[in-house]
Amino acid sequence: MTHHPALAPGGCAVITGGASGIGLAAAKRFAAIGLNVVIADLGGDRLAAAAAEVANASPAGGKAVLAAPTDVGRLADIEALERSARERFGSIAVLMNNAGIGPGSAMFGDGDAWRRILEVNLWGVIHGSRVFAPSMIAAGRPALIVNTGSKQGITTPPGDPAYNISKAGVKAFTEALQHELRNTPDCRVTAHLLIPGFVFTGLTAHGRSDKPAGAWTPEQTVDFMLESLAAGDFYILCPDNDVSRALDERRIAWAAGDIIENRPPLSRWIPEYAEAFKATLSDLQAPEPPRK
Repeated sequence: MTHHPALAPGGCAVITGGASGIGLAAAKRFAAIGLNVVIADLGGDRLAAAAAEVANASPAGGKAVLAAPTDVGRLADIEALERSARERFGSIAVLMNNAGIGPGSAMFGDGDAWRRILEVNLWGVIHGSRVFAPSMIAAGRPALIVNTGSKQGITTPPGDPAYNISKAGVKAFTEALQHELRNTPDCRVTAHLLIPGFVFTGLTAHGRSDKPAGAWTPEQTVDFMLESLAAGDFYILCPDNDVSRALDERRIAWAAGDIIENRPPLSRWIPEYAEAFKATLSDLQAPEPPRK
């Protein structure tokens, strides 16, 4: 596989939410390429176990891995993470703001749950990008900032407003970040929005131990991300075993059409629009086959 030039052996990758799921899969892929890896997550046995897995994937073993207990919702923790990463490994080649919690919120539900979801999912991305980017720009080398969004932040389906708002904010922030970077003189840092499909992780397992047939593994998602980064994509819109890119595109277009056509918001979930939405999908073929 051809890799983005930022993914060169000896560079440093920092991954928040790196102790499980997509974050851990990315950490192991980066380590196998030969990057030094910093995994940031809440402290404890899970973080230590993840660090051991990443070390096993690295040609350099444990000396190429740093586990950093971090609450991404706290600016001071992110500032400490950035200092620790640079002191240990030098300039940062990859920042993956991936930490996330939820889903699970109600419009008039627990306000503390709303606050925490926004702290982690949105402010974690904002803190990470604002703290790490200046030194990444100053280094003058190719570098990546990858922020993990969600399709729910684009089509905003009913049922989990705090999560949707947090991920919609990640989309808007990352678009603005990339615009800022590309208009910064001599900047070789680019930002990218990772938009996973259905991925079987602790966040989506809901008590299941076996991966559903429709889901991708975290490893499949990371492989797709690496291919997309090598191609220079900003929007890394991942399919899965049930949902093709074409179906995602129609859903996204319908959501934008609510504004253009002056339909009620979230019209896709209003019964009188069901047939019209279904008609927009009538020419689609079966989902793309799963990636091996």
